[in-house]
Formats: sequence, structure tokens, C-alpha cells
Amino acid sequence: MGKATLYLVRHAQGFHNLNAANHQIPDPSLTPLGEEQCHTLAKAFPATFPKAPKITHLVSSPLRRTIYTTLLSFPKEVKSGLVITALPQIQETSQLPCDTGSDSSKLVSEFGSKIDLHLVKEGWNNKQGKWSPAASAITARARDARVWLRDLATSALAESDEDVNIVMTTHGGFLHFFTNDWLGYTTVAGTGWANTEFRAYEFGSTNDTDASIYETEESRQRRKGHELPLTKDEQRELANAAHMEAVQQGYLNAELTNTKLDE
Repeated sequence: MGKATLYLVRHAQGFHNLNAANHQIPDPSLTPLGEEQCHTLAKAFPATFPKAPKITHLVSSPLRRTIYTTLLSFPKEVKSGLVITALPQIQETSQLPCDTGSDSSKLVSEFGSKIDLHLVKEGWNNKQGKWSPAASAITARARDARVWLRDLATSALAESDEDVNIVMTTHGGFLHFFTNDWLGYTTVAGTGWANTEFRAYEFGSTNDTDASIYETEESRQRRKGHELPLTKDEQRELANAAHMEAVQQGYLNAELTNTKLDE
């Protein structure tokens, strides 16, 4: 039986990354440098491995910059017929215009059959309720996304003996919630992930209700050498500190003044 690997990718540089004023641009696209970063990733990703993994699924946040990053960074897979599945749970965390997605009708007219929008329902971009910038809501949708991806991998493995390799393109801020790894997070940079950085993860037990993921040793050593990973308690402390800083800076909503991410 094959194994499942999840490759997480942060989008390439968007116009909102250039300055704070550009945060008011609704759902911005990639800069020319961002497009170059994608072309570089298209060459660097397969070259990273002794044998390049065969990508079986492409998943993206429905925001334009993540869709374009996927299209430009994995052109061979797109040309071969892989359709990008848009997953609204992995949209960015804030309610700024730059982090608010476009309506499905606009995405259909822009990307056509290259993207599958059947999971993108009306209201996904209203930043209310389960889509709000509250830490508890983001934590919940990160968990829902992991469960959905684990189910996708499990189903694919049951249908074939080959490995399942899922590429998921999303956002720097959200990646900290998704991975439960808060090292490098600041409200100034917004994330510890560089544009078009990718890391590899595997799923834990199928009985885990949180569908926890774990960075592979190869991935961790490739980016951090032989440094020991943080413990769960250390990650929890970083998460709570990052949450409080983000609330103070206005990037997240605080449901309660003593809200903790581990509660």
C-alpha cells in the first residue's frame, strides 16, 4: 500500500505584500516577482527530491493569488489534466480586503475549468461565523481542512497501491493554524513562511479527531538542519503569545480577553 504526503505551499508574492496600503486591494493577484517565484518553484520542487513525487491532487485556497501560484508552479500537472480543488477552509485569516476572496462567479470567469469550485458555497467570503477572523473559528476550520484532506488521502489510497501526493497552496498566517507550528510568526511579517516556500507533512493516526499532521524529517532538516523540533507545550506557548499579539494589532478578533488557543 502506498503512503500519503501533504506538500504545503505558501503563495507567491502578491501586490498586498508590497506595503500596508495595498492591504486595501480586494483579492489581489501576483506581482511580476511573484510570477517569477512560481516559475522558480516549478523547477525547484521536483529537483529537491532524488525522485520527484508524482502529484496526485492540487488543492488551493479560493483566493486569486493562491490559485495563480498553483497554476504557475505546477504547470505540468495542470497541463496533464489535474483540476485544482478550491477549499474555502484554507483561506487567509484576517478580514482585510486583501484577504477576502472574490465571489464564485468572478472565479469561474477568470479560471474556468481549471478549478473545481463545488466546495465554495455562498457566504464563504463574508468573514462571519465560521469564516470570521476569530482564533477559535480559524482553529476549527483548520481542523476541518485537515480532516477533509486526510479523508481525501485515505480514499485515494484505498483505490490504488500508488503513493498519494497532495499539494495544498494557502496563506502564511493560516499555515500556522493549520500546522500548529508557530515558530517564526509575527504580526509584522505575518508568518514564518517565505513566499513559495514548501514543506512536506504526513498524517498521524486515522483515529485522531484533530487529523494532526507532522512534518517529515527530510523536510524539517532541509529547512532547519538538525535542530530539534519544539515540544507541544513550547508550541502552545508560542501560539498563545502570537494570538495575543495579533489581537492587539487588530489582525484577529478576541472573543474574550483571556482567550487561549489551547482551550
